[in-house]
Amino acid sequence: MTPASVRFARPGPRPAGSRAARLIERLTSRITDRLLGTALAVAACDPPAALHAPLLVRVLVLGAAAAAWWAAPMVDARPVLTSMRWRTVAARRRTTLLPAAAIAVAAATGPAVWLVVCIAALLLAYLLVTDAWTAGVTAPPGQPQATPALAAAAATAVVLLAAQAPVAGTSWSRVPAALAIAATTVCLVLALRARRRPAG
Repeated sequence: MTPASVRFARPGPRPAGSRAARLIERLTSRITDRLLGTALAVAACDPPAALHAPLLVRVLVLGAAAAAWWAAPMVDARPVLTSMRWRTVAARRRTTLLPAAAIAVAAATGPAVWLVVCIAALLLAYLLVTDAWTAGVTAPPGQPQATPALAAAAATAVVLLAAQAPVAGTSWSRVPAALAIAATTVCLVLALRARRRPAG
């Protein structure tokens, strides 16, 4: 065969089971990420209350668990913009959308305090194992692993304590809310500055 014929030759038929095998491999990769993400989504749905809820609610919980199983694995790739279509952006940012949705669902369901602590622990663990900046292949070399974990644990503890403070029905309720917004803004600015700063 000439080089031109080799170049333009059509590829042979793929094995019959290759598509199914790739799908199974994709759905079973990164088990730690998937287990933590699915547990976070299910815990946010308040399982003790969902067990006694109507059938539709239990089906929705199962759907949330299935969606979390798909969305949980870390997107460990360089941040290359391929498309601005919402499906592409959502698939790229699914590890951010999953915890955000879990927090929103937990806020809407109002679980018990012990379940709130479990959700916070699962959220912390999930964010740590799926953070590409510290655990991914594109993370800067020599990045300390303990510092982000300690900072995230401290932030989680502060948020939990602030959320349980009995000021919701008082005139002081706006003060912790304003402080939380200010602290979030400062942390976001510091994180963006740290990512833009060149290594070394």
